[in-house]
Amino acid sequence: MIISVDVGGTFTDVVGVESGKLIVYKGPTTPRAPEIGVMEGVKKVGVPQTVVHATTIATNALLGQVNLELPKIALITTKGFRDVIEIGRQNRPELYNPFFQKPTPLVPRNLRYEVSERVGPEGEVIEELKEKEVNEALDRAKTEGVTSIAISFLHSYLNPSNERRAKELAERQFKYVSVSHEVSPAPREYERTSTTVVNAALMPVVKSYLDSLFNALKSQGTSSLFVMSSSGGLIDVEEAGRRPVQIIESGPAAGVVGVSALSRLMGESNAISFDMGGTTAKAGTVVNYQVETTQEYEVGGRTHYGRLVKGSGYPVRFPFVDLAEVSAGGGTIIWVDESGGLRVGPLSAGADPGPMCYDKGGDKPTLTDASLFLGRIGDTLSEGMKLRKDLAERGLRALGDPVEVSSKAIALATLEMARAIRLVTVERGYDPSSFTMFAFGGAGPQFAVELAEEMGVKKVVVTPHPGLFSALGMLMADMKFEASIAYPRDIKAGFLEIEDEMRKAFPNATFQRFADVRYEGQGWELTIPVNDPEKVEEEFKQKHFSTYGFLLDRRIEVVTIRSFAVMQGVSLSLPSPRREGNPSVRWRDVFLDGQWVKTKILRREEIPLGYVVEGPAIVEEYSSTTLIKEGWSAEVHETGSLVIKVN
Repeated sequence: MIISVDVGGTFTDVVGVESGKLIVYKGPTTPRAPEIGVMEGVKKVGVPQTVVHATTIATNALLGQVNLELPKIALITTKGFRDVIEIGRQNRPELYNPFFQKPTPLVPRNLRYEVSERVGPEGEVIEELKEKEVNEALDRAKTEGVTSIAISFLHSYLNPSNERRAKELAERQFKYVSVSHEVSPAPREYERTSTTVVNAALMPVVKSYLDSLFNALKSQGTSSLFVMSSSGGLIDVEEAGRRPVQIIESGPAAGVVGVSALSRLMGESNAISFDMGGTTAKAGTVVNYQVETTQEYEVGGRTHYGRLVKGSGYPVRFPFVDLAEVSAGGGTIIWVDESGGLRVGPLSAGADPGPMCYDKGGDKPTLTDASLFLGRIGDTLSEGMKLRKDLAERGLRALGDPVEVSSKAIALATLEMARAIRLVTVERGYDPSSFTMFAFGGAGPQFAVELAEEMGVKKVVVTPHPGLFSALGMLMADMKFEASIAYPRDIKAGFLEIEDEMRKAFPNATFQRFADVRYEGQGWELTIPVNDPEKVEEEFKQKHFSTYGFLLDRRIEVVTIRSFAVMQGVSLSLPSPRREGNPSVRWRDVFLDGQWVKTKILRREEIPLGYVVEGPAIVEEYSSTTLIKEGWSAEVHETGSLVIKVN
């Protein structure tokens, strides 16, 4: 048996596969000790040989979650560069706010130590490392109670010899040592040093959590644990402990990976991934069956209408699935501001106490309460959780007429989610109307059709088991390990060099190649897939034109090349839908397009292949509810997906 576990802000999802059969569980997350919720789900589903895990522990630790205390870190760096992580870039997230303060550096100034060494911009060693100074710095760090060491020397991405020696000395005294040429071998000393420091901060927290979880799983008979990385692949538990910056966006990446695999099965080459859960909604894109990724991310930073606010967090240079995230989940709180205007988010009721209708002590209405009151969802959730419509109505009535409040809140949330989709389509040079939207998450299928109407999308696919699809997506993911070289003199030879090295560890791997490319003088790069090293410039020009709408008459330079060693993951076959029969139909009053409409209610598992459901209709299932509006119709696909099209 193989199971995947996705720990979200509200629910913990577990999907098990045994002899081709899917077993699913959706239970509440236990925020203070997430492993408790994980083990509860594992016990319900069954004892697995292998566990695949997506976790938010890295993000939560940097955001200051209770019970996740960051360790004391020291930074050892080239003489003259200890203040790089404090000076940073001149990005001002709030341009007209004179009181804005940058995030507090993860390493205080008294724990940043300078040592004599220097590598030049061509990789030449100008000054050998003074080992005595390194040992003195390590001794002082030990006296200060430091747990984890970060080492980042100038230009070490071109020649790491000095950094390697410093690492050898540090490992004699410290268990956790993070070095920049292993974590982020790329130019820009601020981003590289920041990534190395973030990695050092996360190593003790992530390793402790994963070791604790793995030991608990091994006691149940599990033999291997893999973790979803931010780039959309699986890595083993040792690699996750060594480079935890790889798993910062672990959970959100899983759903997009699942969409990539499912879109290939369905022949939908361009797809929008729309994931609306209990806390947030996330949008990503799949282009030519490939997940779109980015190298820019700031962990612990803020978002503004789905955009990452540069300068508000800690930069991390690593491949991330390109996602836009907004505060619009089932648990997002509806409220009224001082001027009397209705607002949705950014606060969420989370798993505890949750929406008012959960009857767990929540005293603020949420989008789930609005959907329940308007009849868009039934009164029972997964695992038999009963919802109380009277409590939902009480909370909504406190803000005004409950029908009006609910309708406006849902419309506001839809506009907010449309903004996220524009960020990953229109602002990337893509026309959303030429994409198929894949909707999942516990709340995603409720909002998908309205969102498609807003964006001009003509086809929506509701995935199998939408409320657990991120967990299911992990079972569709490949094993993936990354290596890179900065400023390669020969692109083809550079790829062969790093791939020959990775092939020693992964003899059966295939390789995916990417390059970060820019015009000479530009401040940032575009990442392009590399199928033919001879065509890098041509591919870059196409990407630059589609993204920005113009080309420049300048030399093109390749800043970094990276290759992923890919090994096939679990061989997963989705269960086939029913082939015959007619679904039973119930009726319920649902508020749609400004009026109460008697609407047919069906169970998804009863709908056979080829059966057409005309809107308005609602399709209910274990983990989610799908709303089909008038003018749309739905049909079951061979993969078990529900395909909804404009009539």
